[in-house]
Amino acid sequence: MTSSSSPSRKALSKIACNRLQKELAEWQVSPPSGFKYRVSDNLQRWVIEVTGAAGTLYAGETYQLQVDFPEHYPMEAPQVIFLNPAPMHPHIYSNGHICLDIGDILYDSWSPAMTVSSVCISILSMLSSSPAKQRPQDNDRYVRNCRNGRSPKETRWWFHDDKV
Repeated sequence: MTSSSSPSRKALSKIACNRLQKELAEWQVSPPSGFKYRVSDNLQRWVIEVTGAAGTLYAGETYQLQVDFPEHYPMEAPQVIFLNPAPMHPHIYSNGHICLDIGDILYDSWSPAMTVSSVCISILSMLSSSPAKQRPQDNDRYVRNCRNGRSPKETRWWFHDDKV
C-alpha cells in the first residue's frame, strides 16, 4: 500500500541519513511497545505497524503508519499518515491524515529532539484516549479538498476536541 500523499522526494541529507540509521538501530534493539517496523530498503519511507493498546477501543487492532522523511530531517518534521484502512477516530481522517493536537508535533511545533518513537507513542496515546470510534466532523469536506495528493503538512489544523 502506498499513499497518494507523498511529498516531493529529494534525497536525504547526510545528517538525515545518519539520524535515521541511528533511530532504526534503536528500533531494532528496543522498539516502542505496540509498534513494529516493517523492514524495507527505503530509509526515506518507513511503514510501521501499530497495535492498539489493551483496555482501549482499539485493543488488538493493527494499523499501519507511513512515515515519509524530508531531505532535512530532523530539522523538518516527517509526514506521518495512516495507510488504509485508517482507524475510526475523531482526529484521523478517512484518507489517513492525522490531526494530532499533542503540541501539534507533526506540524508547527516539531522539534529536532523528537524521534519516530516519540511520534508513534503520541499517536498511540491519542488512539488510547478515544471514547468513541468516529470520524472527524469535517471528514468528508477535508478529504474532498485533499485530493491530488496534498500533504497533511500543508493543512492548517482546527482542533475540534482537545479531550481526545
